[in-house]
Formats: sequence, structure tokens, C-alpha cells
Amino acid sequence: MRTSKPLPDRAGAATTPVLAVTALRKEYGTLAAVDGISFQVGRNEIVGLLGPNGAGKTTTINMILGVLAPTAGTIHIEDIDLATQRSRALARTNFAAVYAPLPGNLTVYQNLRVFGLLYGVPRLAQRIEVVIEQFALQPFRNTKCGVLSSGEQTRVGLAKAMLNAPRLLLLDEPTASLDPAAARDVRARIRELAARDTGGALWTSHNMYEVEEVCDRVLFLSRGKILLEGDPKTLPPAHGRRTLEELFIAVAREPLTLTGG
Repeated sequence: MRTSKPLPDRAGAATTPVLAVTALRKEYGTLAAVDGISFQVGRNEIVGLLGPNGAGKTTTINMILGVLAPTAGTIHIEDIDLATQRSRALARTNFAAVYAPLPGNLTVYQNLRVFGLLYGVPRLAQRIEVVIEQFALQPFRNTKCGVLSSGEQTRVGLAKAMLNAPRLLLLDEPTASLDPAAARDVRARIRELAARDTGGALWTSHNMYEVEEVCDRVLFLSRGKILLEGDPKTLPPAHGRRTLEELFIAVAREPLTLTGG
């Protein structure tokens, strides 16, 4: 079983992981949607959480967000136990997904202000200006979110997710409905933020090109378990596949053939 030992940062020094998940399990009756998984996300690291529909990705993210209570196991965000210090742990977290748009009847600025107040962001007006600039939202600050394009709404959602300068950013299919140019822009911005700040990100996607471009490491889930883990560029050939997409298909169709990898 994987443990929660400190990970080396990019300078080689030991540091506490941004996220440490240990023996995490979620049962629904006799079904284990998540079956005892353990993994970490280090600082300045983007980890891809991959797998077919029903593999347990969204259940895992919902447990990390505190939306679902685990049946067993622990979640630590910067060494803070989510189960016993929920508010402290979640204050270091934020979330963005293309299927979770912000209220459409509020302007970009109003949305950022409302969520900033909910998060208790200090010097909120100043912080709003920072994220508006980071995500090139100046032309839309007084525009209602409901009339923005899908790409513009995604950028607003990411700006909202960065308002509290989270140590752990959870991204569930953040570019799923974007055109290629907008998706490339979003990927570049998240890579830049991950490299510059001291946090990390957990990213789910079915776009294997995107995963290979963005993620430092990937975890393949199958039937609630971590089947494979490694560098998205070297993992496919290590398991006899040419591309990450071929490996994804094999995980979805023939997981038992990969367990001996």
C-alpha cells in the first residue's frame, strides 16, 4: 500500500504533500465505489486521475471536497485531517468543472465578490483584480455570466477557483466543452499557476492528449482501485501500448491484463 511520506519538491528538499489520501474507501451497500486507494499530490505537481465512467473518479473528488464522507480511510490536505478539521482543510482547497457554471444572473465581478466573501478571502477587492487579470477577464467584469461563451465561463470558473489561492486545486473535466484554442489557453494558465505557486492540482479528463501535455503523473482507476501509476509519457510503452489513449482503452476494456504490468 502506498504511504503518505513527504515528497521531494523540485529542488530536492522534502516537503509535506499538498494532498495525502490513505486507504480511502466508499461503500454503497455491498458495492465499493472506491476500494482502499492511496496516493499523493506534491507541491507544483499536476496529477491526472483517469479511468472509464464508473471507475470512482468523481466519488474520490467528492470525498476530497468533503461532499461525501468516506466509509474508511483518511484525507489530509497539507497535513490537516479533513475528517477532524474540515473547515481548515477545505479553506486550502477549491474546485472547477465545466459542468458547474457560476450563477448566470450575476456579473463576473459580482460572482467573484460573492464567492470571495463565502471563502473569507482577505483584501478581497485586490484579490479579485488579480484573478481578473490572470484569466484575461477585464472586458467581461460587468457582463452577466449567463451570456458569456463556454470558454469565457470556464475562465470565470477558474478565476473563482483561484480566489482563495488554494493549495489544492481539484479540476473535473475543466476543458470538456471548450474549443481547442480555449482549451489550450486554459491548460497553459493552469500549468503556469502550478509552476509558480506552492500548490498542486488533481485533474480528471478523458482527453489523453491534454493529460499528456498537462500532467506530471497519472493514476488509472478501475473498479474503484488504482490499477496503474506513473509518468503519462513513459507509462504506455511500459505496458505494451503506443499511446496514453490506447492504455486508457485497455484499462477500460481489459484491466486484468494490465495488473501484472
